[in-house]
This record gives sequence, structure tokens and C-alpha cells, in this order.
Amino acid sequence: MYAFIKFLVRLYFRIMYSLHYEGRDNIPKDTTVIYASNHRSYADPPLVGTGTRGKLSFMAKEELFKKQPFAWLIRSLGAFPVARGKGDTGVIDTAVERLNSGSSLMIFPEGTRSKDGKVHKGHTGAALIAARSGKPIVPVGVVYGEKLKFRTKLTVKYGEPILPQDYVDSSDEPNPRQLVKLKNRYMADIKLLVEGEPELKEKGESDNE
Repeated sequence: MYAFIKFLVRLYFRIMYSLHYEGRDNIPKDTTVIYASNHRSYADPPLVGTGTRGKLSFMAKEELFKKQPFAWLIRSLGAFPVARGKGDTGVIDTAVERLNSGSSLMIFPEGTRSKDGKVHKGHTGAALIAARSGKPIVPVGVVYGEKLKFRTKLTVKYGEPILPQDYVDSSDEPNPRQLVKLKNRYMADIKLLVEGEPELKEKGESDNE
């Protein structure tokens, strides 16, 4: 069922948009991973998910599970509810459990959609999940123009995996400073995927003048 729905969703997006994937060879083949992506629209989970390997889980605000058949659809695609703003610590345990049971995880570290298309400050949730599970983080950039409309040129970029072991020690509870360093790394990589190298952008603009 999951594979069939994923196929239909990918087909839909292929028809709706000029969709391209970059860097899919960066995705590890021998383990589940945490996909940490920028957040532009409600379409991001299926957009990112259709280019990933294997089965995928992702967090969604609990309000989305109150209406059928939408709740059935997102559960079928691997969604599980999170109570935003309520200190829902159990969601971390659920995320780690999903990773350890063979399902990769998608997370949007900014916590909300970006209205200007830029990558904003992220949170350490993905870092904590990576530290507790030992799973690598694959940064993702969803790139398109101002608005998502029919046949918009849209690119989903998958960056090189980041190993939590390079930033967090093997203690039972990760050091907050270590988590911040790991968070800063994946947010910098996401920003690079979305906005490119600042020097190259400036040089390109100068060459066109």
C-alpha cells in the first residue's frame, strides 16, 4: 500500500510541476536516515518523500489527524501526530522507534513554513533524535520561485549525510552545546542547498551587469 501511494503521489507531482531531484546518490543505502529539510509549503512532505529511499515517517501537527479521509492518507504515508507548543517529549521516543524499526524520518527544523523562501533559524529536535538513534542526517533543500503553481520548476536537493557521532559523544544524554553544533551544521547545509554559495551568487550577478 505504501509503495503504491508513493508512486501515485510522485506521478501527481511530476504532472503538476517541472520536478527534478539532485543528490539522491548521497542517501545512504544501508541504514535509515533523518531527512532535515527547509519548509516552503504544505506540499513539502510528499515532495521530499517521493525522492527518498525506502519507507518514510514524518511528524504532523495533531490537528491534521482530526479529519477523514485526510488523516487516513497521511497515516498511510507514515505520519504521526505531534502536539506543537505543549512540550510533547514522547514524539522524540516515537521518532527514534520509527528509525530503529526500519523507517527513515523527515523533519522540518524551522518548525513552520517560510513565507519569504529563505532558510530561517532551526531547532535542535533533529539533532536530539540523531544523537539518540545514531542515525545520519541528510540535509534537504526544496527550491523554487516565489509561488508554487502549475508547471513551476521545482528542485529537491539531497545533501551529503552528517554523522551525529562527529558532533555528539556516546553519553546517554547529549550535551546541549553539542546538539547546537550539530544543528548549526545541518542548518548551514540546508541553507547552502537552497540559497547556494554567497560568493558564487555575487560573482554571477557582477558578471551579468
